Amino acid sequence: MSTGAPADPAAIARRADRVLRGADPVSPCVAVCRMDDASGLCAGCLRTLDEIAVWGVLEEDERRAVWGALRERALALAAGDANRS
Repeated sequence: MSTGAPADPAAIARRADRVLRGADPVSPCVAVCRMDDASGLCAGCLRTLDEIAVWGVLEEDERRAVWGALRERALALAAGDANRS
């Protein structure tokens, strides 16, 4: 597991927007592979363990669906951070 910085929700949302507008749905992994016990999400890419495990066999539309979920998670996290300011 990497010990890099935690996810940047705004950056994830921007990447998701590009994928959802037609960019190649590449892996969301940013090499910060650490699961958050409270949320059950990877601290780097915001995917669940199930999403990480099946990524390699997903069809393009399924990968876009994961990116859509990541966008929603990232926006929710960003909104939560803004509410705490």
